[in-house]
Amino acid sequence: MKTSVMIVDDNAEFTNELTQYLEKTETVSVLATAADGQAALNKLRDVRPDVLLLDLVMPNLDGFSVLEQLDKRNMRVIVVSALSQDTFIAKAMSLGADYYMRKPVNMANLVSRILENDAPAAKTQTSAMLTPSKGKSMDEKISNVFITVGIPAHIKGYQFLREAVKMAIVNPDIINSITKKLYPEVAKRFNTSASKVERAIRHAIEVAWNRGKIENINSLFGVRVYSPNEKPTNGEFIALVADKMLLESV
Repeated sequence: MKTSVMIVDDNAEFTNELTQYLEKTETVSVLATAADGQAALNKLRDVRPDVLLLDLVMPNLDGFSVLEQLDKRNMRVIVVSALSQDTFIAKAMSLGADYYMRKPVNMANLVSRILENDAPAAKTQTSAMLTPSKGKSMDEKISNVFITVGIPAHIKGYQFLREAVKMAIVNPDIINSITKKLYPEVAKRFNTSASKVERAIRHAIEVAWNRGKIENINSLFGVRVYSPNEKPTNGEFIALVADKMLLESV
């Protein structure tokens, strides 16, 4: 008998890829999918998977809220998230997650976790194996910021933005020459044009705003930086993240 799973993730590309992979196995079947936490809770009234695969950063209701409201009887929860900060992992585990796996996830390893039936052992293994080291790389710190504010890792603007922030950390004055220096330099590194870099970064920021992650942004930076009607320019956002990285490294 196959182990049934429900995938809860707002990244349609990831959900489709994971569904196709799991359906090809002889041991796992996808019972249902949901693109946000509230839709997941609604579906769980009618379906009961053996395992819930849960993302954390989602619209309407995030993964933490799902864990708080979830009836876990006879169901295990595996968090599959790009968030890798200690506090996020600890919070998810304290709310009842049985395992925590960081994206990009190894599909074969995920199947192995799905098929595990010893939840307490899985929880212990998570704490020992998946808690990140204190010395995170700058790429990881920047990625944590992007994921928290709702910029999905699969779009081009994500990679361009991360490179732009790293450049602004090394040379803060480059923000004053964003069109003449920053965009062309990012474009050169990715073998594309400066105009495509500018458009992709603008799109990435728009995606975050359209997902309604304003409060995540404000809480991340510790002050009320923006309201729903105040979308930052590319340069403002790059400078904001770069400043945060510089302050944290002091």
